[in-house]
Amino acid sequence: MRRAGRVVAVALARLEEATAPGVTTAELDALAESVITAEGAQSAFQGLYGYPANICASINDEVVHGIPGPRRLRPGDIVSFDLGAVVEGCYADGAITVGVGEIPAAARQLLQVTREALARGIAAARSGRRVFDISAAIQRYAEAAGYTVVRDLVGHGIGREMHEAPQVPNFVPSGSSAVMRPGLTLAIEPMVNEGASEVVRGDDGWTYRTRDGRLSAHFEHTVAVLADGPEIFTRAG
Repeated sequence: MRRAGRVVAVALARLEEATAPGVTTAELDALAESVITAEGAQSAFQGLYGYPANICASINDEVVHGIPGPRRLRPGDIVSFDLGAVVEGCYADGAITVGVGEIPAAARQLLQVTREALARGIAAARSGRRVFDISAAIQRYAEAAGYTVVRDLVGHGIGREMHEAPQVPNFVPSGSSAVMRPGLTLAIEPMVNEGASEVVRGDDGWTYRTRDGRLSAHFEHTVAVLADGPEIFTRAG
């Protein structure tokens, strides 16, 4: 999983470097595929549940699962890239949101808050604590900053499969959650909206958008809970 995580980090970094006005999301998908292959890994998304691409590229009000295609990025857009890699049957999953050229101050603030919400969620991923402690850390920070967290989509366990138990919500639902123990591996992924938390799924059966058409940002790391604290597998460097 560490090796798969490194591939994810490298691919996301390359996507961020290549993001520019006029580039199509299909071109970025091809770039990600070439990086993943060159690093000796396999794409985790291509064909997963029938998904037709290597990355999700979600623009502006698109929350997640945007399918790459002929759309060209425009100055001022924000775009979320989500991708996964498989190495010897082990998965890693990560996401970033980046600006296309110069973006408005409000969009920069949304990205900053979502990135920090992820950091706070990861800091709560400690042995002996509960999964919902991660959820609480994310929700508390995002909502205190004036944003909402998506409730229809959640993070998840990850390992020999892309999606494993437990679910990792970005809000605290009713009930209790599992105690985290060393060796647990999680994909922690706050999805934070500028406006209301509600999302709708598009006619393509994949792309989720904010119901009110306002911006959404998404950051994700694959993290291991270890005895001495969390280890991020998908961090660059």
